[in-house]
Amino acid sequence: MSEQQVPAARVPLIEEADATGRTAELYDLIKSRTGLPFVPDMFRLVSTRPDLMEVLITGYTGVFGDGVLPRATREMISAWSSKVNGCPYCVGTHNWFLAQFGGTEELTHAIATADKPGELPLDAKHLALIELVTQVCTGAYRITDEEWDRVAAAGWNNDEMLEAVFTAGLFAFINRLVDGYGLGSSMTRSRVASQSEAGADAAAG
Repeated sequence: MSEQQVPAARVPLIEEADATGRTAELYDLIKSRTGLPFVPDMFRLVSTRPDLMEVLITGYTGVFGDGVLPRATREMISAWSSKVNGCPYCVGTHNWFLAQFGGTEELTHAIATADKPGELPLDAKHLALIELVTQVCTGAYRITDEEWDRVAAAGWNNDEMLEAVFTAGLFAFINRLVDGYGLGSSMTRSRVASQSEAGADAAAG
């Protein structure tokens, strides 16, 4: 298998056309799970280690398969967590997905430019959840029972909050991989974010 070095990436990425064996199988699985016609580079960062790629696929499926939160809410959490974690590449990717699942241009723009949750165009219920997500990203150990109860009082049940915190935690992991391997330099680097409307229809389907 030949390997491709994506500009600025610090690790080799196997070309889809050159993938064989377990890597090729996982590439097909990724495309079926994402609804995209290509394998996003985030997964390809560990394409030389199929065992590690399987971990990413499992996490992705857990968050973006069937869930208790609307897909748009999960994408909002993913994009905002990426912003808080300083990963512009993932902000671009998940703002794109957020737009496909009903997020407004006002919201995606705010996620890309805001410095704190209060600057996002959210109602009180969603703001409470995003404030919890922000705490997960900046210091989860500081979350108190009282703060958890405050989010519940805003209208979120335990299953929804579990999924929100899990999503934010997963992106703490993904963001650090993307940045650590050198892929996270800008929002415009994401191939997902530059997809056409045809790609959007496939992903949303």
